Order: sequence, then structure tokens, then C-alpha cells
Amino acid sequence: MNAFVPAEILLPNVEDMSKWAVIACDQFTSDQAYWDRVRKTAEGVPSTINLILPEAELGTAQEAEHTRLINRTMAEYLEKNIFTAYPDSLVYIERTLENGSVRPGLIGAVDLDAYDYSTGSTSAIRATERTVVERIPPRQRVRRDAPIELPHILMLCDDHDKVLIEPIGAKKDSLKKLYDFDLMEDGGHITGWLVEGEAVREFEARLAEYSANVGKKYADLQGVPMVFAVGDGNHSLATAKSCYEELKAKHPGEDLSNHPARFALVELENIHDPAQVFEPIHRIIAKTDPEALLKALEENACAEGGFPVKWFIGEASGTVYLDRAKSQLAVGVLQLFLDAYLKEHPGEIDYIHDDDALIALAKQPESIGFLLPAMEKSQLFRGVIADGILPRKTFSMGHAREKRYYLEARKIR
Repeated sequence: MNAFVPAEILLPNVEDMSKWAVIACDQFTSDQAYWDRVRKTAEGVPSTINLILPEAELGTAQEAEHTRLINRTMAEYLEKNIFTAYPDSLVYIERTLENGSVRPGLIGAVDLDAYDYSTGSTSAIRATERTVVERIPPRQRVRRDAPIELPHILMLCDDHDKVLIEPIGAKKDSLKKLYDFDLMEDGGHITGWLVEGEAVREFEARLAEYSANVGKKYADLQGVPMVFAVGDGNHSLATAKSCYEELKAKHPGEDLSNHPARFALVELENIHDPAQVFEPIHRIIAKTDPEALLKALEENACAEGGFPVKWFIGEASGTVYLDRAKSQLAVGVLQLFLDAYLKEHPGEIDYIHDDDALIALAKQPESIGFLLPAMEKSQLFRGVIADGILPRKTFSMGHAREKRYYLEARKIR
């Protein structure tokens, strides 16, 4: 069986889809005002804000109250029949971003038996960054008894030849349009089409062939090839996996191969689509001896012909060449060095998205900044296969408002 499959997808029958769809819960975590505006906008109407727990509310007085309300509201929505079910289906979507680019995706279900978020995983579906297991329990409290799920997970394929998603987009005019509306809070625009019947079977055949041959692209690497990587929402997918493993432990010997909890709804995207942008995340180290750190880096992690990375100390700057033998990625070499160095020496590391902000911070006393290059798209899969889970804060997939909005749902009980 493929690791990504069609599902019975639920879509709401509501008057205003812009009030239904809400951005991923792990965005705007320090901006409670954002979530207050969302609740006000959707007040009194069915909305996914009533079905999710924003991470901005973790540890607040609202957390316990809203956790209790979520499952009850899910049950009410089901009882009121606000959903239309589309069995054995996929949903092809096009998301228009703030800059005008259009990012295509495909909604379907992943097989959690094919996913392993642990370090050193050899599964078909893998995390790109280390999973912080302490972040799973709050999500488990919501999902454990939930009758439905709503996905904000973005899963990636390394499809150079564009054989999976793009053929569906080429025939979208022949598909049934499900929705077409502007997303709230400057989230851009989204349109979705139903993929069913023969179009699903054709996709499944292409995916089976792609999966069988994907290893050929990584023949020069020692690691075990993978089919998909989790780009965003890894902790939500890890929660689904944890709840599924709990279910199996409680029902030893039972055949759960067709249980809905075995699967999780995600959006599949192709890293090679032009609208898919990977932005670098730079490093600043403060409260350290910058010259000593730079000298140690040059002595322990550099080599001729290495990855060029620019450094900044006050008004000075230069380039180091990080040893390619230590990692498939420049950020991998640098982060491994910094982790080891800062265990033995003073210094505080922070992660900066903006180039100018990094350079300005490096001008402060006792500071050094490293301006990392943008990661080439193909390096993502190669890095995970060769090095295992990537260093934290390796890359960013677009801006906060470009993350996935909750829209489709699926029964998990």
C-alpha cells in the first residue's frame, strides 16, 4: 500500500468559508491578540477556531476550558450534519500567497505505520527536525477522544519530474470545484477541487511507481531512502502517531489495519514547485568571545572547498568554509560545532530570519553572527537520508500567514 492514500474527507456546509478556515495552531504563539481577533471574527458561526487549541493558549487559564470544549463542539458539528462526506477522495488545492504566487497541494491521508519521527528512522515518512516529545501531551489531550481531525501538516515530496501533483492540476477544469474564497487575517486565497474515481486511481498508480523508484535518486548516499518528509506540523503528526500507538497497546492482537486512527490527514506539496520557498535561518551567538569562537570553528569544522558561510563581528566580516564531509548541509556543520562549543564555553545562541537583523545584532559587544545560505531544495531529502534528522531551525517554509489553514476534516473514531 502507498504511504499516502485517499480518504473520506469532510467539508463543511457553511455560509462563510472565510470564517470557517483558521490558520495552524502553532503560528502567532506570542500574539494572543491575533487569536482574539479570530475568535471575534468567527463568533456565533461554525469555525475551526472552536475545534483547535492555539499554542498561544498553552499554559494559560483558557487552555483547560478550551480543551474541554473542543471535543464537545466536534460532536455537535457532527450531530448537526454540517459536514458533507467525500469518500475515497483527495482534494487538489491552489493557495495564492501574498506575493501572488500560487502553491499547489493535495489533501489525503498518510499511513502512520509508515511514519517514524525518532532519530535514525528508516521509515518511508520522516521528520525533518527533532521532535520535542514534551510538546506532544497537550495535543494528545485534544486528539485522544476527538471524533474528527483537522490537518495543518504539510508533507513534502522530492518530485523533480513533477509526476504526482502537477498532472492533477493540469486537469483541474474537469474536476468539481469545492471551495474558492479569501482566507481571514491576510492569509491569501484558496481554491479546492474534488479528486475522485479514475483520477484517484491514476494518482495511486503514479505514486506506486514513484515510491518504487525513489531510491535511485539517492544511490550515492549510505542512508535508507525515504518517500516523504514532514515539512510543517511534525508535532501534530507525532501526536497522531502516539495516539495510534496507544490504541494498539490497548487492543493487543486486534486487527487495526483499517482503523481510521491508523491514518492522518495532511497536505502533500512538491518542494520543486516554484512557489515553495525555503528561507535560511541564521545564527547569532551573544555573550561569548567571538574571536575565540571563530578560531575554534576554523580549526575544527572547516576544510578547503567547504560550504562558504559569511561571519560578522562588529564592523568586521569574512568567510569560513565548512567541511562538507561533516554534513550534507552548511547549517548541519555549523550547528554541530556550536552545540559542542557552547557546552564548554559561554555564549547564547539565537535564530534570526532577516539578513539585516543578523548583521545588526552581530555589531553588539561579545557577539558573532553567521549568515547561512538558502538550502537547495534537493538538499532537504539528501540531508535527512544521509545525516538523520536535521538540526533545529534548519529552514523556514515561508512566512507565518502562508502556513496551512484548517479546512478539511476526517473522522478518526
